Amino acid sequence: MIQLGLHTDNWRPLSTGFEAACEKIAATGIKHIEFAVIHGQNFIQALGYDPGVSLQSNPRAVRRFLDKLKLKVSQIDGAYPMMGPNGSAFGVQYVQQAIRFAAELGCPMVDTVDGAFETPGMTRKEVFRVTCDNYAQVLPWAEDYNVVVNVEPHGPYTNDIDFMDRLFRHFDSEHLRCNFDTGNTFIAGHNPLDYCKALRKYIVHGHIKDVSPALAAAVRGEETGIGSSEVSVGGGVNADNIRKCMEHLHKTGWDGVVSIECSGTDENTRKSVEWMRGVVKSLTRK
Repeated sequence: MIQLGLHTDNWRPLSTGFEAACEKIAATGIKHIEFAVIHGQNFIQALGYDPGVSLQSNPRAVRRFLDKLKLKVSQIDGAYPMMGPNGSAFGVQYVQQAIRFAAELGCPMVDTVDGAFETPGMTRKEVFRVTCDNYAQVLPWAEDYNVVVNVEPHGPYTNDIDFMDRLFRHFDSEHLRCNFDTGNTFIAGHNPLDYCKALRKYIVHGHIKDVSPALAAAVRGEETGIGSSEVSVGGGVNADNIRKCMEHLHKTGWDGVVSIECSGTDENTRKSVEWMRGVVKSLTRK
């Protein structure tokens, strides 16, 4: 069964804090949320202008707040790039602490990504070796805390289906899985349905992004990821691909949460939620 969620990061461009973003989500009737975590402190977040949560904050207080709003966390976004040397130096500890935080919240998953660009001076083979080293350091934490670490297509390595397939097969672990993203795969030049089918057995969570016609014309095939939909989900050129991906997941018995990622204006949020509810409802009638 496909369930819908909203990512608090939708409200980051609007300089909205975590609590206010959660209240916006609760008002839609959506029951699942996702939020980004910060390893350390960010003064913008501390001032209430960023909807992320510091890993130094009290996770049990966060959980009490969300319980009052009747919200469940489907995934924590611990998306410091994990591929390459920076992933070794910073990404590993970032994800390890995100796993600990997720377990305290009762959240089942932590999301990870690569960077926007290839690592200078390293071949793809070398990056793959370092990537495996990095995930080898976080997977014992994932197993001990029983939290799934997801890998999301967002950069040049994760949008390489062969790279992703080799990574999952290398570990063959139920604690290393895929967070599928309709917008990133599309902007990278894929047919999102093809990507979804190729890695279907590893997909346990999803991000739903649409793409405006202007953005698609400007950067599709040149960039590998976008933060969120500028247009409402269902109002862009990726709408048909989103519908087909949801149909494929439904037909193959997929059960999980997909987070809607769109610019968090009231109108964009309302339209996106209504459209995705319509898509999910139509699946149950088939």
